[in-house]
Amino acid sequence: MPKVYFLYNLLWIMVVIICAPFFLYKLLSYTDWRRALREKLGFVPEGQSMPGVQKPCIWVQAVSMGEVSAIHPLIRLLATHYPRAYIILTTSTESGQKIAREQVKEASLVSYAPLDLYWAVQHSLERWRPDLLIIAETEIWPNLLRMAKEKGVRTMLANGRISARSYRRYRRTRFFWAEVLDYFDVLSMIGVPDGDRIIAMGANPVKVFVNGNCKFDQAIFKAEAEFKKEMQNLLSLQEGDLVFVAGSTHEGEEEVILQTFLRVRQEFPSLILIIVPRHIDRVPKIEKLVMDYKVGEFVRRSKLPEEGRGDRPIIIWDTFGELSKVYSIATLVFCGGSLVPKRGQNILEPAAWGKVVFYGPSIEDFHDAHELLQEAGAGFMVKDYKELGERCLYFLNHPTELKKRGEAGKEILEANLGAAQRNFELARRLLKNEPGK
Repeated sequence: MPKVYFLYNLLWIMVVIICAPFFLYKLLSYTDWRRALREKLGFVPEGQSMPGVQKPCIWVQAVSMGEVSAIHPLIRLLATHYPRAYIILTTSTESGQKIAREQVKEASLVSYAPLDLYWAVQHSLERWRPDLLIIAETEIWPNLLRMAKEKGVRTMLANGRISARSYRRYRRTRFFWAEVLDYFDVLSMIGVPDGDRIIAMGANPVKVFVNGNCKFDQAIFKAEAEFKKEMQNLLSLQEGDLVFVAGSTHEGEEEVILQTFLRVRQEFPSLILIIVPRHIDRVPKIEKLVMDYKVGEFVRRSKLPEEGRGDRPIIIWDTFGELSKVYSIATLVFCGGSLVPKRGQNILEPAAWGKVVFYGPSIEDFHDAHELLQEAGAGFMVKDYKELGERCLYFLNHPTELKKRGEAGKEILEANLGAAQRNFELARRLLKNEPGK
């Protein structure tokens, strides 16, 4: 084992020892944590250990719900072209697990990813024996990559991105990452800046490809007309009802949304607000905020009566996996994680429904989408509730322009499809043991 890997594993052991009391508390307090920790240590259930006669065996790692959604179009293509494949989808978070189990039906097995501990990775590789390992976006785990290559597994980074902030951190330890990146057979990056950064980190330029963003493909795929009717029926909405959807909001953003709602509702009293927080465990805090602002009655999505929302002007969404559907009924859309320094959330999903999208300045993780939507006149950066309120009022008073701009945004998304197919072609060449050219 190279010296740098010995130090890396020693650091992991120290982290495990330090975190042991926390892990013990979680194990004793939460039943779900027992299964999660067992899988993270590489101990998958016996019935899920071997793909048997199903070949090829493809292991896809996507850290959380955003990465699962982004890589889903590639998994669909793999399942379509390799119907006998055994596809293992692993995630690192609970939200990723939930979305993977509910939405990625093509996966043969959904499990937690092993921690990047030597014995956990070893156990998972021996049980699953993958032919191809696909890692989504920026999950660069040294032990997993090195040990996979030692066992003859082909390796691919799909939909890869390296933000400017991450790049500064990686660059300081380039001596380590250059060796790690060499364990990839193919690095398929989203944009030219991502490709340039990973080469500067030490990746072999011959292995680096720029193929666009799979999230474009997924956003369009999820925008099915039947979902709009489903949401209208659920909430008892009529065509033409004015709906303001605030999606993937984080702490500090709901106040801005409620202030905006109060302001806009003075001119458009029939406006309906739907808040979909990024983390549903924050719903009780949001309910308290709504009561403090005295903006009207509210109801949780999970407690909607059969007749819909009734006269309640506010719905707080407390279920997973429905945000894209909710965007279908929106008149106005704000995407969260952007007025606070969280690097933004997926602004492509509402754009795929032909919606104009508002978001704050922290949009680093979706900079390519921001540039495209801004170019189409369908994406608007706002700084505070005053600017957001002004934009909302303008477009509610100019519905024809709102529709036209939204359609332009959808058209530019459709013009940028194909990233999933290009990533699939690279994966197929790896499965055929061809060079990724």
